[in-house]
Amino acid sequence: MKRYRNIYFLGIGGIGMSALARYFLHEGYAVAGYDRTESHLTDELAREGAVITYNDDVEAVPAAFRDPDTTMAVFTPAVPEDHPQMRFFAEGGFLMEKRSQMLGHLSEGKYVMAVAGTHGKTTTSTLIAWINRAVTGGGSAFLGGISKNFAGNLVLGSGDRLAVEADEFDRSFLRLRPDVAVITSVAPDHLDIYGTFEAVREAFGQFASLVKPGGHIIIKRGVDIALPAEGVTVWRYSCDEPCDFYAADIRPAEGGHYDYDIVTPDGRVEGCRMGVPGWVNVENSVAAVAAVWCASHARGEAFDHDAVRSALASFEGVKRRFEFYVNTPRQVYMDDYAHHPRELAATLTSVRGMFPGRRITALFQPHLYTRTRDLYAEFAEALSHADEVVLLPIYPAREEPIAGVTSQMIVDRVTVPCSMTDREHLASWLAADDTDVVVTYGAGNIDACCEAVAEVLRRKG
Repeated sequence: MKRYRNIYFLGIGGIGMSALARYFLHEGYAVAGYDRTESHLTDELAREGAVITYNDDVEAVPAAFRDPDTTMAVFTPAVPEDHPQMRFFAEGGFLMEKRSQMLGHLSEGKYVMAVAGTHGKTTTSTLIAWINRAVTGGGSAFLGGISKNFAGNLVLGSGDRLAVEADEFDRSFLRLRPDVAVITSVAPDHLDIYGTFEAVREAFGQFASLVKPGGHIIIKRGVDIALPAEGVTVWRYSCDEPCDFYAADIRPAEGGHYDYDIVTPDGRVEGCRMGVPGWVNVENSVAAVAAVWCASHARGEAFDHDAVRSALASFEGVKRRFEFYVNTPRQVYMDDYAHHPRELAATLTSVRGMFPGRRITALFQPHLYTRTRDLYAEFAEALSHADEVVLLPIYPAREEPIAGVTSQMIVDRVTVPCSMTDREHLASWLAADDTDVVVTYGAGNIDACCEAVAEVLRRKG
């Protein structure tokens, strides 16, 4: 990378891409990039010095970034090959690398703790980074969400420990060589890339095989993939079922929190309580503690129970992961990134446990036509855990519409009262509804409605 002074990012507003762009800005490189729409992330990057265009014309690429001798391009697979700027760099003799390739380069020489899974990986990897900071006083991270503790998706700290989110999309996670790999879940997803669930399972098995000799694999109990027969240590974790790492003596506490102990192979971290509520976060904390325990024991470093307990208690979570906007005895509103059926089922189960006996309204924006086509029945089953469901039109992201694939496919199969509206009318729909506990879900742009929704529910009390 030393020969290049300039880095151009195609898809700079993505959560993973923006972390890389922020890293290169910190290292003193000139950074520019393209994205389709302006967002909070692109606004932040622009304030930090990046030059960003929302025009896909080649002429929109700054003049200083048009020389292949001084500029390289980093791209996300979400940008199509026929994109004008993509073709300019591909045909112009520029060095081009996928986001995953670049992340692989930056992880070289680090002690890598990588978290993979079709859901749960963002909170778990962010929690690992936070516990790392508490236990070692340092550590770095490339995260797949905006950490509230770190106020961003990039963590730069002393020492060689690096926490990363290992994304299965486009097989990106196969560019990493972890020392510790956490696998939170393996479910049918990204079938537009993989074709079959068996191919998804095979890819996760390949990821497990990339763990360095002498390393550790921490995999959720019940997840079935091929694992290395030798050279690494395999551990199982669970929320509450006895295994290598699990939560014991779980007691409900106020506000949807839980008190519990985390059992490790050599003892217990007693008196734990997460700073964020929800049963699913108890499970995430077990996986994160297991990763830091493995790193500390493998390297002969201290694993301070007091520091771990303090880190769990002070963890503020990730933007759009169980994020509360309103929490009063009369109205509750939270927003969550869940966009896969198993995520939806898990979070709705957590919400039901946090607010027993209360009426739950789930507002869901499906993400991608292909995911909706492949999993519409599973989405309907998961959403039926709520008392009332509202569907928004599908958010297309990188895809073109598919004939006959709409949110109505889910609506027709939900077994509780279910209706449809659009993003612009969501707040007014809620104003007229008899709401109690409201949750918005989706990986698209439903979060742009959060403040308007929150304001409507605050006025109700």
